[in-house]
Amino acid sequence: MNTATLGPQRIVCLTEETTEWLYLLGQEARIVGISGYTVRPRRAREDKPKVSAFLNAKIDKILALEPDCVFGFSDLQADIASALIRAGVQVTVFNQRSVAQIFDMLYQVAAVVGQAEQGLAWIARTRARLAAMAEAGRALPRRPRVYFEEWDEPCISGIRWVSELVGIAGGDDCFPELALMPLGKDRIIGEPQRIVDRAPDMVVGSWCGKKFRPERVAARPGWQAVPAVRDGELHEIKSADILQPGPAALTDGVERLHRLVMDWSARHG
Repeated sequence: MNTATLGPQRIVCLTEETTEWLYLLGQEARIVGISGYTVRPRRAREDKPKVSAFLNAKIDKILALEPDCVFGFSDLQADIASALIRAGVQVTVFNQRSVAQIFDMLYQVAAVVGQAEQGLAWIARTRARLAAMAEAGRALPRRPRVYFEEWDEPCISGIRWVSELVGIAGGDDCFPELALMPLGKDRIIGEPQRIVDRAPDMVVGSWCGKKFRPERVAARPGWQAVPAVRDGELHEIKSADILQPGPAALTDGVERLHRLVMDWSARHG
């Protein structure tokens, strides 16, 4: 069977993760429009028209592309989805928040474009790598307490898939209870003393849209005695590598987390 003829042929991706996944599957020819925030893969920015941000989109431009499918992410894109559906466009909005849900989304997209077998093979390889990381993490003499900061003013801790990846990488999330909250506003920590009280051994910053500034973190009032500040364990992971719930987080993002944890263990374990 010629799988190239299966499924939608003109796809608009409103967020980066489905774009990256379709490129990994060799199905980039189906993509006719992408998010302006897309950075993975880099060539997508040169190859494809940019038709959306995150909270808004150029509906007329999308319709002019005559898509037979639009992929979106989260309830935050509900208004975009609604406008496109009213215009007669097929829209699929995923709402993955956990590692398991990311894998589910990847399988569904692969199946839609007739690449279920290839998608399952990638998923199996990636799951095996995550399992190996988790095993290495369980063997550590001491696991670092990790504060993952998604935003600095106000301080927002990591979303669920990030918290789970911290655990897989060999660390323990300082705010696992907040990770269960799907919306950023519900993960605002509030009083910064709460972070100090949890005494993170490592701070990992991924300030979406701007560069992480470790010197600003170290200068926060009352933070000088925090183990991560005292020991210089203030690190950045680019938001494109960890804060989009798709292939990047399950590969480059978690690999970076794992290296940070292993290096920390070699110095402090």
